Amino acid sequence: MHDKLLKFIESGYHFNADEVERLKIYFEPVEFPKNTIIEAEGDIPQYLYYIVSGYLRLFHFDELGNEITTHINCPPGFFTSYFNFINQTKSEENVECITACELLRITKGNLDKLTNESPGMKDFSISVFQESITYNENRSKELSTLNAEQRYVKLIKNYPGIIQNVPIQYIASFLGMKPESLSRIRRKLIN
Repeated sequence: MHDKLLKFIESGYHFNADEVERLKIYFEPVEFPKNTIIEAEGDIPQYLYYIVSGYLRLFHFDELGNEITTHINCPPGFFTSYFNFINQTKSEENVECITACELLRITKGNLDKLTNESPGMKDFSISVFQESITYNENRSKELSTLNAEQRYVKLIKNYPGIIQNVPIQYIASFLGMKPESLSRIRRKLIN
């Protein structure tokens, strides 16, 4: 599993043999079955996850008890409730495996050690968190400027595997619409 993480990181950063060994020590391989909540709301997120395979989502419950999916991630990439993980505060969101997942995980303490011991990892970590901020800003802008159909078309263009792996109700919630509305959009696009 570590090979995929190393390939992902080394596409833009170079690590020496000692840094590679530290990555292998600090990133713990884990597997979870489908529909497993691996970080629960009300808890402080314990891990930053690297997705080797599988799909994850962040979700919370609104005041009516409805699930609201705020983020869906596809492999490869990192995943957690970033703000709460970085600040070690209680999260209002759940991290759930939508499919069976193979992950590598690292605690906040070990991530801090790794970034202090490795200048390359420090630079890489900063870029991961910057990408997360940029992604969230773009997502907010898309929700306010694109109509429902445009949001769906953009999603399937950028992440075509999502349709085969993520239930429609999660995709609809993520796109800010009801499942019935997404079904209508999908029928329209097929015709």
